[in-house]
Amino acid sequence: MESNFSLLSLFTGDIMTIFVSVVLVVFSVLSWAVIIEKMRLWKMVKKNPVKIKPTDNLAVIVDRLVRPFDKNLWFLSMVAYISPFIGLFGTVWGVMDSFASIGVNQSVSIGVIAPGLAVALGTTALGLIAAVPAAIAHQYFAKKADDLYDRLDDARREMKGRK
Repeated sequence: MESNFSLLSLFTGDIMTIFVSVVLVVFSVLSWAVIIEKMRLWKMVKKNPVKIKPTDNLAVIVDRLVRPFDKNLWFLSMVAYISPFIGLFGTVWGVMDSFASIGVNQSVSIGVIAPGLAVALGTTALGLIAAVPAAIAHQYFAKKADDLYDRLDDARREMKGRK
């Protein structure tokens, strides 16, 4: 018995499966782009720490210094939140396809339902592959940005108190 299974076949069933898979892959790639940009930004700040001068408009400076660290974190949050639901939609679509195959073939054999279930599990996996790194990165970088804001704000208050 010959098997024609391939990993790619899990994500290229019908047009809806392809659409769901493409959306999740695009979300994952864009999330990694944001993650890499944040890592680069934090590495740059580690080499060149932020300094506040007492002559600066301190309230504005603190907000402006933190802004790049908050930029695009919303996207990581969105991907973390909606990717599992998009993957779940693909799961439901694959299960519906399996039930449709049962109806067409008038058979409940594993050969009839397995392809639809495999696609269902494939889109579930893609949803998690996109969501998990985005969720971890969002929490990590949001916490780092909050800590930076707190440190800068404390420095601002301390400088203001000295005047």
